[in-house]
Amino acid sequence: MNIVHVTHELPGRTRLYLLNKVNACKIETFVRTLPGVISALYTSTTGSLLVYHQQKISAPQLKHFIVSFLKKEEQEKKTLWKELVPVAGCFAMFTANFYVQRSPFTLLWKKLFHFGAVVTAVATSFDVIKDGISHIVRKRKGNANTLTAASILASLYIRNPGSALVITMMSTISEMLTDHTSEQTKEYIHSLLELDTSYAWRVNEKGEKGEEVKVPLEEIKKGDTVLVFTGEKIPVDGTVMRGYGTVDESSITGEYMPKEKSKKEIVYAGSILQNGHLAMKVDKVGSETALSKIVKLLEKAQETKAPIQNMADALAEKMVPLSFALSFITFLLTKSMNRAMNMLVIDFICGIKLSTATALHAAIGRAAREGAIVKGSHHIEEMANISTLILDKTGTITEGAPLVQHVLPCDGYSKEDVITFAAAVEKSSSHPIADAIMNQAKRWNIRIPSRDEGAEVQTVVGKGISTVLNGKRVVVGSLRFMNELKIKGEGFLKNIESDENLIYVAYDQALIGVVSIFDKIRSGMHRAIHSIREYGIDDIIMLTGDKRHVAKEMAKRLRLNWYHAEALPEEKASYVERYGKRGAVMMVGDGINDAPALAYANVGVTMGAKRTDIASEASDIVITSDNPKMLSELIGLSKRTMRIIKQNFAATFLINGLAIVLGACGIFSPIIGAAIHNAATIGVVMNSARILWIGGEWNECKVLRAA
Repeated sequence: MNIVHVTHELPGRTRLYLLNKVNACKIETFVRTLPGVISALYTSTTGSLLVYHQQKISAPQLKHFIVSFLKKEEQEKKTLWKELVPVAGCFAMFTANFYVQRSPFTLLWKKLFHFGAVVTAVATSFDVIKDGISHIVRKRKGNANTLTAASILASLYIRNPGSALVITMMSTISEMLTDHTSEQTKEYIHSLLELDTSYAWRVNEKGEKGEEVKVPLEEIKKGDTVLVFTGEKIPVDGTVMRGYGTVDESSITGEYMPKEKSKKEIVYAGSILQNGHLAMKVDKVGSETALSKIVKLLEKAQETKAPIQNMADALAEKMVPLSFALSFITFLLTKSMNRAMNMLVIDFICGIKLSTATALHAAIGRAAREGAIVKGSHHIEEMANISTLILDKTGTITEGAPLVQHVLPCDGYSKEDVITFAAAVEKSSSHPIADAIMNQAKRWNIRIPSRDEGAEVQTVVGKGISTVLNGKRVVVGSLRFMNELKIKGEGFLKNIESDENLIYVAYDQALIGVVSIFDKIRSGMHRAIHSIREYGIDDIIMLTGDKRHVAKEMAKRLRLNWYHAEALPEEKASYVERYGKRGAVMMVGDGINDAPALAYANVGVTMGAKRTDIASEASDIVITSDNPKMLSELIGLSKRTMRIIKQNFAATFLINGLAIVLGACGIFSPIIGAAIHNAATIGVVMNSARILWIGGEWNECKVLRAA
């Protein structure tokens, strides 16, 4: 059937009629992403789709793309019906056969319906039977489908197709529920993929100056200039060159408040320009963008199993031969095939495996939906067992956006001179302190000199930075760094009160001044630490490269258990390793200097929009927002997940164990046994699936956001 008609065609303008009604937002979004398309408008009442496009695109091409899209949408709708057909077929045939066999129908009718029940049972369970038998042939051991297949075939052997139909029907329902939950956990990944776009407006340097050309995203390269207009998705990671706009970055950072972007600020692929107009230089494309990296992390996390999931799988495998052994022993003792079948239709495998996998995947999906990327389900289990939390200070406990509080010049230099020399060094640095100094220079309208030609900027992590200006070395860093370089200025240093975070500036081996830096504690950090303690984590430590007196004051204000100050990157890793000997450790950081410590921790977490790529790679969990409350929410999520898994274990063993005993005693038939077993499986899977929708502080957050 022709589902799309071209009703009117002009150069650059085509109107099409869609026979079947579709979602207006979906079809318009799809058509607008096609290269060469300028706009699309769908009217649901008439089924009309009006497309404005470049003249090089023909109406047949548009029709082809739209037909492909509609067929894909239709196929997705049919998938659910395909899953429901076996259930409906089994139920209908079971009901019909049950009625016919117990009514005064002729023997021929009874045989026909009996045969129909057998055919339905085999047809609807063919894939299960095939997998159960082939698993024994290929791997020399059984699985859950092996038991199901054995019970179905045994039911047919004793001429009881009703049992086979019930077993098939209940097994299919439990699998559908598990698949549905798994799809829900992937919903965040799918939403991210939908945020991607297939085109970009590139400024064509070969054509007329400033010419804008809509091109496929594959043609965009690093260094190109692209334009983004109001309402469009940003196609690549880049730096704003000109323009101003309000950008929704909630898909990337988890922050619901839009951000204002202007020159030299970073924007990310997948975020949406709500208002304004931006011209940006392309920094990252394709798989290098922040959006692509998040998707890859989530996909990888789905494949990584937690220790408890491996244990569940191993335990389930061992239960297969046990179920066959119990069935054989029951048959020898009772000579009853029905009682022996109960040992096959009732097992512990499905409940244990499905509920454990569902709970862990649901936890990953829930965390991802709220802006935390968990790189593997085993981190959920490890996080539930942590006894010590270690926090980096700058950028984690604090906002990571320090401000210049005071400037103390010496040796005849002015405050402006101190900031001028410091800015000349720091303008090439991405460190938060560099931002503070550069912002101060901007406020004072200071002209920043360029370093000598050929001079390099040398950075010593955790100590300071230096370069050459006018033939002499400029150094900015800590007091330890100054002492190591034997910088002169002892007399001035003795008069400085050591109650603030101080950055020392030296020129030509002599101290020229000190800059006092202030960094605020993140909003919500006090409450986050309080919530973490309520989850039973009493040992909370701060690690920082900052001065001892600054760290002491910070630890006192947050009521932390202890702190370690003036720690270099390798020392941070050593501290994490030391605390790890007493129990599981979670380390939270955001910078390059935190990467070794993050790698040594049982669970390494990077937090904040300013986190570095190295820290993110070294960590196990990436929190894309700056909200410290996410830490307590993740810990709470992990503990709830493990509690639910333990509940499922207990319920599975209790219900199925009792059913096995009663079945062996002949108290109920295999049909009832199958119903009890599969109902228990559905129950524990639903118990796991509720992680996606209920519980924890995230619900409170959503209520507050709505208010």
